[in-house]
Amino acid sequence: MRIGLYGGSFDPIHLGHLLVAQAAREEVALDKVVFLPAAQSPFKPERTLSPDAARAQLLRLSLAGESYCEIDLQELTRGGISFTIDTVRDYKTRCPAAHLFYIIGSDHVAQLPKWRDSGELAQSVEFLVLSRPGEAETPFPSGFKGQRLKGFPLGLSASQVRDRVKNGLPVDLLVGRAVAEAIRHNGLYLS
Repeated sequence: MRIGLYGGSFDPIHLGHLLVAQAAREEVALDKVVFLPAAQSPFKPERTLSPDAARAQLLRLSLAGESYCEIDLQELTRGGISFTIDTVRDYKTRCPAAHLFYIIGSDHVAQLPKWRDSGELAQSVEFLVLSRPGEAETPFPSGFKGQRLKGFPLGLSASQVRDRVKNGLPVDLLVGRAVAEAIRHNGLYLS
C-alpha cells in the first residue's frame, strides 16, 4: 500500500489542496491520500486557527465522494503542537508494510532538518513536494529523500481565501459550493 500523508491547518481547505492531492495520487500511484488537520503548527505557534470541529467539517464537505481520500483527526484529538513524527510513527505501527509519503509545499523543504526528530522522519517517509508558481526549487537537505510533483500550477493559499471572506468577496469557486456555504453558515474568517 502506498499512502500519502497530507498535513496542514486546512483553514480552510481549498482547490489548491485538492489539486495537490490529485497530483500526488496520479504521479506517484498512491493508493490513498490521508488529510491530517493539525491542532497547532510548531512553526506558527501564534496563529489562532478556526475551531477544530469547523475545519473537520470543511474537510468532510470538500472530500465527499473522493474515494481515494481519507481524513484522520488524530492530531486534533492529541491537541497541542502537532509534530509530524508522532503521526508518522502511528502510521508505521498501524501499517508496517506501507510505503509512506509525506506531502509538503516547497516552502517547507529547507526547514525539514528543524522538524522534530528529523533524522527518524527522513528515514520513515519519502517527501512529495509541489511548488507554487514562481517559487524556486529548494534542494532536499542531506538525508531527506523525495520527489517533485508536476501538479497543476495554482497560486492559491488559505490566507487568500480567508482575506476574500473577510472582505465580503465570493470564494465558491476556490473552495467549492458546500465549503463556501459552511464558511458562511459558521461565520468563519470574518475578523
